[in-house]
Amino acid sequence: MDASNAPKKSAQADWHRADIVAALHKKGWSLRKLSVQSGLAERTINSALDRPYPKAESIIAAAIGVAPEEIWPLRYERRNFTPVLTLPTKSLCTLQCAVA
Repeated sequence: MDASNAPKKSAQADWHRADIVAALHKKGWSLRKLSVQSGLAERTINSALDRPYPKAESIIAAAIGVAPEEIWPLRYERRNFTPVLTLPTKSLCTLQCAVA
């Protein structure tokens, strides 16, 4: 496959769940301890590893010491996406041909 046909790749990928857990352990946290300390049920924070959960994502990111957007760039890219409507412009030929 040459470069022109290569599939487009996003600049960054979300961290792997094992990397997130390892980063928490390096800071002295476990997912369970972080959940309980935050006033949540023991396994609530685990949900953020599998699906979008902004509150849990913020708690995990604060414990690690980075922004949630750094851990889950694809989630935040989708979450912050604002569609833009672009209207097609009439070509010059269409206008000239209609006048003639």
